[in-house]
Amino acid sequence: MAEQTKQINWLWEGRNRTGQRVRGRLAASSLPLARAELRRQGVVPGKVRREPEPRGKRIKPGDIAYISRQLATMLAAGVPIVQAFNIIGQGHDNQRMRRLAFEIRSDIEGGASLSSALAKHPKYFDELYVNLVATGEHSGKLDELLHRVATYKERTEELKRKVKKALYYPVAVVVAAIVVTGILMAFVIPKFQNFYRGFGATLPAFTRWVIGISDSVQHYGWVYVLGLIVIIVAFFQGRQRSHTFRRMSDRVLLKTPVLGLIMRKSAIARFAHTLSITFAAGVPITEAMGTVGRATGNVVYQEAIVRAGQQVAGGQRLYQALEDTMIFPNVVTQMIAIGEEAGEIDSMAGKVAEFYEQEVDSLVDGLSSLLEPIIMVVLGVIVGALVIAMYLPIFNLGNVV
Repeated sequence: MAEQTKQINWLWEGRNRTGQRVRGRLAASSLPLARAELRRQGVVPGKVRREPEPRGKRIKPGDIAYISRQLATMLAAGVPIVQAFNIIGQGHDNQRMRRLAFEIRSDIEGGASLSSALAKHPKYFDELYVNLVATGEHSGKLDELLHRVATYKERTEELKRKVKKALYYPVAVVVAAIVVTGILMAFVIPKFQNFYRGFGATLPAFTRWVIGISDSVQHYGWVYVLGLIVIIVAFFQGRQRSHTFRRMSDRVLLKTPVLGLIMRKSAIARFAHTLSITFAAGVPITEAMGTVGRATGNVVYQEAIVRAGQQVAGGQRLYQALEDTMIFPNVVTQMIAIGEEAGEIDSMAGKVAEFYEQEVDSLVDGLSSLLEPIIMVVLGVIVGALVIAMYLPIFNLGNVV
């Protein structure tokens, strides 16, 4: 497996063997190693500081897919790999992408293989990517593997985009409801409250309840907003820092109506697509299952796939190990079983991925169509309830007077 040590760029100043002041830039995984490397080169280091990140847009997975496609096309056309990275770097306006391409080019010029050069940037090239490139280098089919990797990255990002779209709609409903309710409570209800204050009679219970909430929003609205922000931040921090919390939240999400179905089908599609490309590249199943599990984006599926991989390593067939997890539909395990019998797991897994990607498409489109009227209904119910609460005293005006 390729070395995963992350290299950091350092800017340094010092004196050489003749006492002259010199400065430069070097890559090392830590400050002590950077100083040690300078001393090895005959430089007495003075000031050594980490090079700041270049300005520019953040490098996204879609950018990595794009340069993978560029690189594969140029290699297939016979362009030397060093020249290819030089062209990629010069062709980008994003300074971060330019720097990434030139750093990889420099490592290759220094004698490193492409996979080892990519492994120094795990933020952009994950373990699966590096292993597939290494396989392509060993087989002499690097351009073909890079085309497959580019297609894999593109389809994975498209699937992520669709899932995010499905999640955004419920969030939009909740946010719209909160904003509309907050505006009515903070600015509209107080007008009615002042109007009814001089009536000298007991208001209906529903009206009093709404006015009480309005008073609370006016006096403690900032507390509610701050509390909501804290809850949101705590949720995302919990998912990042606690594996147990992430497992629990992923399990709850899988059981959510409609959204849970989308998440399950998305996880299966990503599992099948990753399994297909790793098998096509000749990566052993016992090595691939950990990476395949992480590609699902869901801890519940990840842990189940890792357990299945352990069973396969113990001699069990893949389809049986997947059946034992109890989270894969029968059609998936049967397709994998057919692939095992025919020696074409990559082909069958690819068909499973295509089927479930289409299923996700249909579900997301259906959810979009369903939630548009739901948003209108929710907002209508909220506004209608507040209007009724404020006009109840007028309906009972004769009794009040």
